[in-house]
Amino acid sequence: MVVTGHFIDSDWVLQKRVLNFCNVPPPHTGVIIADALSKCFIDWEIENKVSSITVDNASYNDVCIRRLREDFSLRKRLSIGGKIFHVRCCAHILNLLVQDGLGQLGGVIDVVREGIKYLNNSESRLLEFAKIKKQLQLPSRKLILDCSTRWNSTYLMLASGLEFKDVFPRYADIDPGFHYVPTDFEWMKVEEVCKFLGIFHEITDMISGSEYPTANIFLVELYRIKELLNEKALDPFEHIRAMAGSMSAKFDKYWGESNVLLSLGAILDPRYKMFLINHAFPVIYGEDATPRFMAEIRDILYELYNEYVDCHVVSHSEQQRQVVKRRQNEGSTSSSKKQKMTAPAVLTGKEKFHMHVSEIDRAPPEKSDLDVYLEESRYACDARANLDVLGWWKGERLRFPILSRMAADILSVPVTTVASESTFSAGGRVIDDRQASMSVETVQMLLCGNDWIRSLHGLKNKSRESLDVAESITFEEVELPESFND
Repeated sequence: MVVTGHFIDSDWVLQKRVLNFCNVPPPHTGVIIADALSKCFIDWEIENKVSSITVDNASYNDVCIRRLREDFSLRKRLSIGGKIFHVRCCAHILNLLVQDGLGQLGGVIDVVREGIKYLNNSESRLLEFAKIKKQLQLPSRKLILDCSTRWNSTYLMLASGLEFKDVFPRYADIDPGFHYVPTDFEWMKVEEVCKFLGIFHEITDMISGSEYPTANIFLVELYRIKELLNEKALDPFEHIRAMAGSMSAKFDKYWGESNVLLSLGAILDPRYKMFLINHAFPVIYGEDATPRFMAEIRDILYELYNEYVDCHVVSHSEQQRQVVKRRQNEGSTSSSKKQKMTAPAVLTGKEKFHMHVSEIDRAPPEKSDLDVYLEESRYACDARANLDVLGWWKGERLRFPILSRMAADILSVPVTTVASESTFSAGGRVIDDRQASMSVETVQMLLCGNDWIRSLHGLKNKSRESLDVAESITFEEVELPESFND
C-alpha cells in the first residue's frame, strides 16, 4: 500500500511526499486497510492533521474511510463534519464512465485490437504492412495495442488505427489470413468516437498532475463533460447517442450530488469564485436542483471559514499568553540572580501596544475575509493562461490572513490517486525478477528515500508528472520496421 502526503509549505509551494510503501497482507478488507493507515498517521505524528483522504472506488475503500471517519469524529478532528474527508479519485471515475460508453461501440474495437495483435505476432507481417504505409506516404510509424481495462489506452489504439485505415484493406489483399478489416461505416464510427473521447483524454491528463493544485480546476471540466454528454445525447448517430446515454447514467451516479471539495476548490480560485458555481451548477445538476445545491455549498463554505476564524482567535490568544509568560519568566530569572524579591514583570510599552492591536485584530470586522473576497471581481486573465493560484494567494495572504490558510488546505487536496499509483510503477522497477528477495523495510526505504531526496534537491522524474505512469505502461507500442527497397 502506498500513502502519499500532500501539503502547501511555508513558501506556498505544493509538496508531495511518499510516506509509506508497506506490505498489507490479505485479506484486504476495509478494516485492515484502515488500521494500516492509522498506524502510518501515528508513526508520522500527523493523526491530528489529516483533512482529506483520496482513494479509488474499490468497495473496501468505502469501509476503510467510514471507519477512519468514525475514529476522527471521536477525536473531534473533522472539518465541516467530514464533508471533504472522503475524496473519490476522479481519474478512476472517468475510466468507469468511458468504459461504459465504449461498451456501446460493438465489435469494432475487437476488430482493430485483434488486427493489431495479428500483425504484431510476426515481423514479416509488420514489414509488409510498413511497405504499404510507405507507398501511401503516411507519416505515422507505430500502432498501439491497448489494455482493455484502461479506456485511455483503447482510445490511443483506435486513434492510431485510424491513421492506418487505408492500409488495413490493402494488407488483407496480400494476406488471406488477415480478417480484421473494419468497414467504412465502422471507421466512421471510430472517427466520431475518437473526437468524442479526445476531450476526456485531455481532461484526464490535466487532473493527473501532482506538482500543481487540481482541486480548483476540475469543476469547470465537470461542467464541460456534462454539457458534452447533453449535446451528444441528441447526436444524429445512434452509437454516439447510446454512448452518451450510458456515460450520463454513470456521471449522475458519482457526480449527480453536490461535489463539495470540487466546488470549494473552484470558489477559492480567484478566476472563478461564485461565478463558476452560478454558471456550472444548472448544467451539472439541472435547473430545479440548482438552488438547493448552491445554498448547501454556500453554507458549507461559511461553516468551514468560521472554523478557521475560531482557530485564528485561539492562536492569537495563545501568542499573547506566551508573551506574558515569557516576561514573567525573565523577571523571575532576574530576581533569582540578584537573590532578592522584585516586583512582578512589567510589560514594555511596545508589548502593550502589540496586545492592544491584537485585541483589535481579534474583534470581528464589519466584513470577513470571505465576504470581501467574494464581493470583489474575479481575477481576469486569458482563458488559456495557467494561473499560479498558490502564487496569487501568497501575494494576498496579508489581505486575507484567515482565508488564505483555508485556501492552502483546500488546494493541497489531490483529486486523483495518480501520485500513489506512480509510486507503484517505481516499485515495479525496484522489485523485479532479479531483485525479489529484499525485505519490505528495504523496499520502503529505497522508494521513500528516493522520493524525499529528489524533492529535497528539486529533481524531477524523467516521466511527465502530469501523466499517470501506472496507466502509461498499460499499452504496447508496435513499431513498424523500416521497409527496404526491392
